[in-house]
Amino acid sequence: MSLSQQVIAELAMTQDFFNRSTRNLPESLSGFAPAPGMMTAAQIVAHVAQTVDWFVEGAFREEGFDMDHEAMASETNGYDSLEAARGWFEKAIAAASATLGAKSDAELLELMPPGPIMGGAPRMSILGAIIDHTAHHRGALTVYARLNGMVPPMPYMEM
Repeated sequence: MSLSQQVIAELAMTQDFFNRSTRNLPESLSGFAPAPGMMTAAQIVAHVAQTVDWFVEGAFREEGFDMDHEAMASETNGYDSLEAARGWFEKAIAAASATLGAKSDAELLELMPPGPIMGGAPRMSILGAIIDHTAHHRGALTVYARLNGMVPPMPYMEM
């Protein structure tokens, strides 16, 4: 199995785990945040989608990662619908799979440009970062579900 095939398989599992563990959040909880100043459920899903795009773009841009976090937060803060944010997540995973799936093993193993984010690491290292970041936020969203009296589904299999 090529590295690109492995990456695509890992992205698919990450997508399944995220979707399964957060699917019980209804659209009516799109604007829920546990406390003022925290991201809402819709904003978290949008942030996860945005970060998938950000990792893929940053790994393959000559200048590395876009560090304008204020602009990125402004974009995700505009999300007030879980449905819309989930749509972005699905598109981000599909785009990441297409981009990474089209790369040769040599391209995936090329080193990223120097910089504060994963500088000098192999380009495919973004996969681990995407998995970890997505897992972190699906965990937060399961807490949001529990705060609303719901028991989140098991992420790793249907029960």
